[in-house]
Amino acid sequence: MKRRDIKNLKFRYLLWLYKTTKEEFDRIERKFTQVGIDKKIMRYMGEHFDSRNLKRKNEARKLLKGLKEYINKKEKEGLELKFEGRKLKPEYYHLSLKLEAIGKSIVEELGHRGLKEIKALYEHEMMRRIIESQEHK
Repeated sequence: MKRRDIKNLKFRYLLWLYKTTKEEFDRIERKFTQVGIDKKIMRYMGEHFDSRNLKRKNEARKLLKGLKEYINKKEKEGLELKFEGRKLKPEYYHLSLKLEAIGKSIVEELGHRGLKEIKALYEHEMMRRIIESQEHK
């Protein structure tokens, strides 16, 4: 087998390994990043809530309350996925360590440029999925 073919096989495997592990890791971590943003949005909405312009004030307040409950639920789910009490869950720690090891392996096999390329491909794919998502339409 030619060197280039071997390098391509390694690249594809490392790309797959990075993608699958990063997706699993991101499923947990995104709860925390989303909650932070959601809280800012909720705070802004609460500060600018003006019931004078509303026909049905109580319904609008219920919607705000529902958003707050949704944010609290998401935060609780994130904490349950990542922690047992105040300590990291073994599964989360394993995933974090695995992702770090994959990054080191990519650098060893493909160099820093290879790692940068794999990360860029991953981000591009995630953004493509968001743009093409039909789930909230």
